[in-house]
Amino acid sequence: MNTTRSLAHEALDQLLDLGGLPRDLGENVALTGDDPVLPTRYSIGTAGAAVLAATGVAASELWRLKTGRRQDVSVDIPAAAISLRSGKYMQINGVPADREFAPLMKFYPAKDGRWVFLHTNFPNLRDRALRILGVPDDYNAVKEAISGWDGEALETALHEGGAVGSFVRTHGEWNRHPHAAFVAGLPAVDIVRIGDAPPRPLPAGDRPLSGIRVLDLTRVIAGPTASRTMAEHGADVLKITRLGLADSGQMDLDTGIGKLSARLDLREKDQHAKLRELVSNCDIFTQSYRPGTLAGRGFGPEELAALHPGMIYVTLSAWGHEGPWKARRGYDTVVQAATGMADASRDDTGPKHLPVSAIDYVGGNLLAYGAMIALARRATEGGSWLVRASLAGAGKWIVDRGVLPRFAYESAPADLPDDQIARLCTEVDMPLGRMRYLAPIVRMSETPTRWARPPVPLGHSPAAWPA
Repeated sequence: MNTTRSLAHEALDQLLDLGGLPRDLGENVALTGDDPVLPTRYSIGTAGAAVLAATGVAASELWRLKTGRRQDVSVDIPAAAISLRSGKYMQINGVPADREFAPLMKFYPAKDGRWVFLHTNFPNLRDRALRILGVPDDYNAVKEAISGWDGEALETALHEGGAVGSFVRTHGEWNRHPHAAFVAGLPAVDIVRIGDAPPRPLPAGDRPLSGIRVLDLTRVIAGPTASRTMAEHGADVLKITRLGLADSGQMDLDTGIGKLSARLDLREKDQHAKLRELVSNCDIFTQSYRPGTLAGRGFGPEELAALHPGMIYVTLSAWGHEGPWKARRGYDTVVQAATGMADASRDDTGPKHLPVSAIDYVGGNLLAYGAMIALARRATEGGSWLVRASLAGAGKWIVDRGVLPRFAYESAPADLPDDQIARLCTEVDMPLGRMRYLAPIVRMSETPTRWARPPVPLGHSPAAWPA
């Protein structure tokens, strides 16, 4: 397939280089359309389409290892752009899903005309922030308290108190920040061999990831997106969460398409043992806790590689595994605020977030791409593998795609036309009723992308692999 070179193809070339794949595989990829798709200065369609295309190429390579045949891959750039907020298009029994932020989750003016973003979407994070500010759960009280703080000082206090928020920096300020050099020095996705194991052939099946078992210990959007992408190519995904742990509400249904979902509490000895049993029978372990968190409980990468040689350990962090901020909490919105994206998107009222969760979805698909590359390496050369990405790294990768001039994007529509969105969506029956959702965007010539399982509520399934 011959295609015209584009910025999206150039971005895909970079990802193929990161995965150690030859660039000529991009000749089998069609990328149609162009930015701007939505009113933002960042080339989100290009970024989203390139990463999605990379997952398609990686899946095609797995298919080649099974069958000797490669596939053609195609991605529509406007569709890729709106997939960066796929939850917006979800409906349950005809009712749009609730996607509103918590009432206190906003930008607030701080001292000297600067701004701070407060993340309060989980009750525990909200309560910690209120304790630090010394105010009740009231918007005006929070606003007044923050107005007396220096922005960077409050950012530090929030981190030290277990809350989450960010001083709103410009791009220049972030580039001069000590941690920014560590983010810039790490690849967008890192694929590292961490142990020896004999080659393990891919399981038989009619899809690239048929028979591959993925244990998903991730939350919110980016981590769950990684395992959802693997499910769309045929993997069996079992999501594990704990009863009482704050969740993402209806958004967990959108990121849970194609998965089973069970509950385990690692503080309970028998359930801890159950998770280790599940690990010993899986191929890929995904987690999005801060670096080192699970190592103290026996589920670090080297520990699982020793328990189950040939393990592929996939991990997402907010700020990367190196640098002074490596242990900090963070989310897409916080990274946008800290690194200059929210400042660069400001209007007359102050900083603004992008109209999509580009960092989350790009970061999740970078992880899925890395996991599939690691699977291919395990099949051909053996070994246990560690795949790492961060939200900050995904944000930098998006920014590096370049920015659009204001005249190019300020008149862009707020969304694609309704009829076009309708063609990109499909429906499925699930335990809570009828759900409409955005179907997979990647097109494959031999193994059409799809999710074989409907979403289920958290904890709906037994903690066991399907037969």
